[in-house]
Amino acid sequence: MVSISGSKKLKRQMAPTFWGITRKEKRFVVTVRPGGHTKGYSIPSAVFIRDTLGLASTLREVKSVIYGGKVKVDGVTRKSLHHGLGLMDVVELDGVPEVYRLVPKDLTVLKPIAINASEKGKKLLKVTKKVTIKDKKTQLGFHDGRNLISDTKVGVGDTCLVQVPDVKILDIIKLEKGAQVIVTSGVNAGKMGKIAEMREGTFVLPRRALIDVDNRQIEIPSDSIMAVGKDKPVIQIE
Repeated sequence: MVSISGSKKLKRQMAPTFWGITRKEKRFVVTVRPGGHTKGYSIPSAVFIRDTLGLASTLREVKSVIYGGKVKVDGVTRKSLHHGLGLMDVVELDGVPEVYRLVPKDLTVLKPIAINASEKGKKLLKVTKKVTIKDKKTQLGFHDGRNLISDTKVGVGDTCLVQVPDVKILDIIKLEKGAQVIVTSGVNAGKMGKIAEMREGTFVLPRRALIDVDNRQIEIPSDSIMAVGKDKPVIQIE
C-alpha cells in the first residue's frame, strides 16, 4: 500500500485553541490531513468526537466508531481519523440522537450546535471561485473544497443553500446591502449582523463590508463573512 505523505500527528501546543484539547496531558494529538477545509479552520474527526463532544475517552474508542462507519459528514460516511470538519459541516453519529452543525459561535471559529434532524440535508456554501471551463460552462468553487458546474447566476462571495450530499442548489443569498451575515473568523467570529454598505476593494485594500453588529458598525473584509439570509438565517446556525 502506498503511504500518504505528511505527519499524522501534531504537537498539542501547536493545535488551534478551538479544538478544545488539553495542552499538557500528552505531547501529541491527531492532526488534519489535506482536504476540503483549510488546516487552520478545521477539526480532525477523532478530536471532534473525543475532545469537542466528549463522546469518547480514548483514541481506541474513537477508532472503533470511525472505522466502523458510524460517522457521517454531510450525509457521506467518513472512515478517517484525520478527516477535517469545517465551517457549516453537518455531522451525524450512529446511536447519538443529536445532529451537529459546525458554526462560528461565542468568538470561536468553530463550535458544534445541535440542529433539527429535518435540516441535516441542507448546508450553506460560500462561493470562493468562479471560472469558465470547456464549452463555456461555469464551474463554481465553494469554501469546503467542492466544485459544481452550474448555470445559476451567482457571484464570488455569495452563498448557496444546497442539498447534500448531491450538492443541488436550493437558494442563493447575495452578499449585498441588507443581507444578514455571520463573521467567520477574527476577533468578532460568531457575531451576526446586517450589511449597511459594501465597499469595493482597491489596490491595497480588499473588498469590505460595513456591518451593524451589537448597536455599532464594524468594517470587515468580505472574506471573513458569510451571507446567511435576508431578515434571518435560512437554516439553523445558532
